[in-house]
Amino acid sequence: MIKIFGIPLADGEEKTEKTKAPEAAPAAETEKKEQTEDEKEDVPAKQDGSGGSEDSDSDEEDSDDDSDESSEDEDDEDEDDTDDEEDEKEDEPLSLEWPGTRRKQATYLFLLPIVFPLWLTVPDVRNQKSRKFFVLTFLGSIMWIAVFSYLMVWWAHQVGETIGISEEIMGLTILAAGTSIPDLITSVIVARKGLGDMAVSSSVGSNIFDITVGLPVPWLLYSSFHGFAPVAVSSNGLFCAIVLLFLMLLFVIISIATCKWKMNKVLGFTMFLLYFIFLVLSVMLEDRIIICPVSI
Repeated sequence: MIKIFGIPLADGEEKTEKTKAPEAAPAAETEKKEQTEDEKEDVPAKQDGSGGSEDSDSDEEDSDDDSDESSEDEDDEDEDDTDDEEDEKEDEPLSLEWPGTRRKQATYLFLLPIVFPLWLTVPDVRNQKSRKFFVLTFLGSIMWIAVFSYLMVWWAHQVGETIGISEEIMGLTILAAGTSIPDLITSVIVARKGLGDMAVSSSVGSNIFDITVGLPVPWLLYSSFHGFAPVAVSSNGLFCAIVLLFLMLLFVIISIATCKWKMNKVLGFTMFLLYFIFLVLSVMLEDRIIICPVSI
């Protein structure tokens, strides 16, 4: 007999008490194991949560990139639409209707003495009915260029005599700028269409055409009407001006190559600087401020 707290127990009850004690110990151990397993499961869950936040951040970045790309696409579409509208306006036939705004009205009155005779004499090939007269349009345009060139030279000569500027300086400044305006307009139109190579080639080719064709043809016509007598050309520093022209062409090629054969703002400012230098040196040669060692 065994007494617990003064209460006598039988042998069977004693055995059950002994078996219950070791059963309680494994139960506590299993609870600890379950707690550790739960903690281990919680740690990957936290890591998964951080991974989910990273995924959400990456998704936000992807959405931002997509929004930026969509905005760029919209800007490109807007630019394309504006270019298409400008092309459609250029393709429309010439109209002499009175404009609505004050600015357009002032431009209309300023250009009317030039536009009106062209509208009367040159068929507008942008009109469907006048497309078959494209040959007359081409010949008429050449005729009007000759008329406007003659008037420009005459007016420049009169202005130079009135102010007291020599013909050589007028030719280097006013006439050179006036005869280059068609080339300027052509280059701007071609460059806006993305054809930079054509714009540069047009500028270089037009100067070569002026020297090799624009000068000999008038001299040939003049000498043919005067018994093929030679035409005397006298200019102070003409040889140095020609050498300077070749040097300027060399510097232009070098500047284009420096800009990696791309038309940008740096190239534009460089061209303006080179022209200003050429203009100053040419005027100084004509006024004998700089004496050319070779005189013609």
